[in-house]
Amino acid sequence: MASFHFIHAADIHLDSPLHGLVRYEGLPFEEVRNATRAAFDNLITFACDEAVDFMLIAGDLFDGDWKDMSTGLYFARAMGKLAAADIPVYLLAGNHDAASDMRKKLPWPRNVQQFKTKPTTHLIPHLHVAIHGQSFATAHVTDNLAVGYPGSIENHFNIGVLHTALSGHEGHATYAPCSVDDLRAKGYDYWALGHVHDHAVHAERPHVVFPGNLQGRHIRETGPKGAVHVEVEDGVVTRLRHVPLDTLRWARVDIDCSGAQTLDDVDTAIRQALARHHASQSEGRPMVVRVVLSGRTPLAGALQERRGRHRDEVCALAAGVAPDLWIEKVQLDVSLPAAAPVKDGVAEDFMAMLAEAQGAPELAAALAEDLAPFLTAARAAGDNDDDGSLAALADRGDWSALLAIAGGALGARLAGREAE
Repeated sequence: MASFHFIHAADIHLDSPLHGLVRYEGLPFEEVRNATRAAFDNLITFACDEAVDFMLIAGDLFDGDWKDMSTGLYFARAMGKLAAADIPVYLLAGNHDAASDMRKKLPWPRNVQQFKTKPTTHLIPHLHVAIHGQSFATAHVTDNLAVGYPGSIENHFNIGVLHTALSGHEGHATYAPCSVDDLRAKGYDYWALGHVHDHAVHAERPHVVFPGNLQGRHIRETGPKGAVHVEVEDGVVTRLRHVPLDTLRWARVDIDCSGAQTLDDVDTAIRQALARHHASQSEGRPMVVRVVLSGRTPLAGALQERRGRHRDEVCALAAGVAPDLWIEKVQLDVSLPAAAPVKDGVAEDFMAMLAEAQGAPELAAALAEDLAPFLTAARAAGDNDDDGSLAALADRGDWSALLAIAGGALGARLAGREAE
């Protein structure tokens, strides 16, 4: 049996739109907006430089319907480069591809073979390779497609291409659910999966592999992104490596503030953490980072009070580390130490009431009416997402969490423990 090598990619999401980043000043919008194309360019260049024998794309090449034909024309030009290098492409439609009507009108380049919406097998005779797959017919496929795939072809290296979350994966809809045992039952030599955006090898006999998405698009898609390069000799996978092809990287940097005594200590810890992360994780790429401050600290109130301007201060710290290091946001998960004394009885009574309100809905509702201006200010904080920001908590009416923040800031002030 011949020796060969191929690229396995998935979840490219060409021209995926930006969501929510406009709220954060200073971010490199154009770099983020063009990142999926730039990463795809890297994929094409890598395939040509390595002279791979073929490429697999296991779904979600596109990101739903296009605004115009420019996305399709860009893809066609990229495939033309592979055609000139004599590299065929085997393309499976995933859930996002199935949602695109314009995709169905695009004439595919001659080197692109697309799997039909029923089990399909493509043969590469001179390599003795059989590639089996089934495209999504609709955007929501909940059947186990794997059980309908054909059996393996004797004396061939059999590859299954499937867009699936297997038996489930956090953050991904359970499309085309199946188990690793379902895949093993087919007798294939390699399963090229797509849909899950994290690189993972779920089995090695046979190999069951997610390459992850080609380019992180937001803060929930952190770390190196790229494709998988697979080498086969005499019908056996001899080497499998994840090749980072992303052009911009997302990261979350967690900083424990428990030992900080002053706000300057916090800033020093942030600067050092950003420098370490940039040096070890960026690999020369621009980075967009979410900074998360956590821990029990007497500085909790002071940090909450300056949260409105803190992102700008952290952006300045990041700029001092590297010019291509940007801050997406600063998230506060800090709280006061369990025992935070106050100076007089009135303050102590008020703090006790705030503490009681966090577990008493009726008292919290009464305080909500009295503290309506605080709620209005929280809604106007502008940082409205699902991670516990003031605006998000206010929109959800989560008074227990809001009062904890208010109590933290007030407690630090009453206790005379703010650090300047």
